[in-house]
Amino acid sequence: MRIRIFYTLLLAVASSVGFSLYASNNPWDEAEMIVASIKRTSFPDAIFNIVDFGARPGDSTAVFHEEINRAIVVCSQSGGGTVLVPAGTFYCGPITMKCNVNIHLEEGAELKFSTDRFLYFPSVLTRWEGLDCYNAHPLIYAYGETNIAITGKGVINGQASYDDWWVMKGRSPQTAITQNAARAQLLRDAENFVPVYRRVMGPQDGLRPQLINFHSCHTILIENVTLKNSPFWVIHPLLCQDLIVRGVYIESHGPNSDGCDPESSKNVLIENCYFNTGDDCIAIKSGRNADGRKWSIPSENIVVRQCEMRNGHGGVVIGSEISGGYKNLYVEDCKMDSPELDRVIRIKTNNCRGGVIENVYVRNIEVGQCREAVLKINLLYEAKEDCNHGFPPTVRNINLDNVVCNKSRIGIYLVGYEDSDNIYDINITNCKFDNVEQPTSVIGAKNVALKDLYINGKLME
Repeated sequence: MRIRIFYTLLLAVASSVGFSLYASNNPWDEAEMIVASIKRTSFPDAIFNIVDFGARPGDSTAVFHEEINRAIVVCSQSGGGTVLVPAGTFYCGPITMKCNVNIHLEEGAELKFSTDRFLYFPSVLTRWEGLDCYNAHPLIYAYGETNIAITGKGVINGQASYDDWWVMKGRSPQTAITQNAARAQLLRDAENFVPVYRRVMGPQDGLRPQLINFHSCHTILIENVTLKNSPFWVIHPLLCQDLIVRGVYIESHGPNSDGCDPESSKNVLIENCYFNTGDDCIAIKSGRNADGRKWSIPSENIVVRQCEMRNGHGGVVIGSEISGGYKNLYVEDCKMDSPELDRVIRIKTNNCRGGVIENVYVRNIEVGQCREAVLKINLLYEAKEDCNHGFPPTVRNINLDNVVCNKSRIGIYLVGYEDSDNIYDINITNCKFDNVEQPTSVIGAKNVALKDLYINGKLME
């Protein structure tokens, strides 16, 4: 009942509080209004040191998540404050956040999470690749909490590697436990509208947990911490509102190591962060296929600024689990550079997803090099997916201004449907792309406007 009530209320808010609140002729004024509207966290001065609850630094023979979780509960029940992780290395299992708690890692502090998968069960309610289910407890998890934070200059280390979590991707036939069968079954369950309470994953299923997953929370801050070696997605805010991710350093090169994936979330600021990942650096989502359309809650009002992206499948990405749609993305003053960065701005979806993706504004981006394309919009992503293909998506009003890239294989790469124009109103202005093998490749798009776009020194028209 609690879940149903929350989703109903959130859907009502998403429907009634729209982008009209930020109406302006200048979209960048609207971005500033979004940032100003985000509620900020605030905590009492009380401090709860995890050492006082029995956690011991440097002891690798034990895990201390029960002690850390007890500090969190006591802090929350006492009216809130800071749960302090002092300098030192603390080994632990799953941590659960509570209202009005700031987990603060001092400089020199490190939380090292066990790779014993049995510690992360029983399952909790989450989404896995955009599909609702009960799966392994994320390393740090919250459900329905308010005013929560993870701050400090310490390290949160998931300790994932190809010796444990990452091998479950199933790339090797010798892998004892892989995600392959459970992932396929979860996809079938969603297509067949199997109730979520029956989609329960266990340790044998290999669906890896997120490093941080906040579900149905609001007023959130993640600031200055270093996040390393996540089993799966690194930061996954799901059905959240009023979130700031600031000054976070993310280094995780495993499969599906997306850096930050806001899903069906609203009013989000990501700034001054560093991403070096094994998948998309930032990937905005809103549910997959029938599950995403069922809730029909878009992600919206997300501002990304002054970030640095190194390796990854894409710098700033929308999709592919985007069935609830997306609107109002602002990306500015970012730097990207790596031969292992595939794209700068990427939108990926297909006709199993449906939904409308609109109002994307990008400006002042410096790119040393990327492997494939500066802008790629792909409506044929995973085109052979086993699902109902009757929901063609729409992508519209995508704007790039003052984007400079020194090297890429393709400049503008639009992959739509040959028999329809589901990509339209694409505006590329005042941009310069050099050392490009193929300037443009456009299929199934209309109203593609190129103004003061120079590719390999030539003005494009």
